[in-house]
Amino acid sequence: MSYDINLCDPVTHDVLLLDELHDMRGGTYAMGGTREAHLNVTYNYAGHYKRVLGEGGIRTIYGMTGAESIPVLEAAAARLADDATGNYWDATDGNAKRALLQLVALAKLRPDGVWDGD
Repeated sequence: MSYDINLCDPVTHDVLLLDELHDMRGGTYAMGGTREAHLNVTYNYAGHYKRVLGEGGIRTIYGMTGAESIPVLEAAAARLADDATGNYWDATDGNAKRALLQLVALAKLRPDGVWDGD
C-alpha cells in the first residue's frame, strides 16, 4: 500500500510534466526516469508523517500549491532524524525524510502545481 502523490495542473488536474527526466524513487519508479511530477511513497511512513504534519499526515499537502507546500515539507523534514537505511521499506525517520525532501524538490521544479494523491 502506498500514496501516489502528484503535482497537478490547477485547471485540468492532469499530472504536470517536468522539463527534464527525474529519477526520484519511492515504492515504485520509472526505469530510465520520468518527466511526471509524481512520487509513490509507502504507507510504512504514515506514522512519521502524522507526527510531523499532524493528523492529516502526508495528505496535509493535498490541495496546496507546490510553493505553499515547500515550507510545510521542509519544516516536517527538519523534525525527522537522519537514520535512512539502504532498505526503502524500513519505517525510519530518515527514510520518511528522504521522501519529503524529494517532494520538496518536485515542488521547487513546479511551484505552480497543486498536490493531489492517493
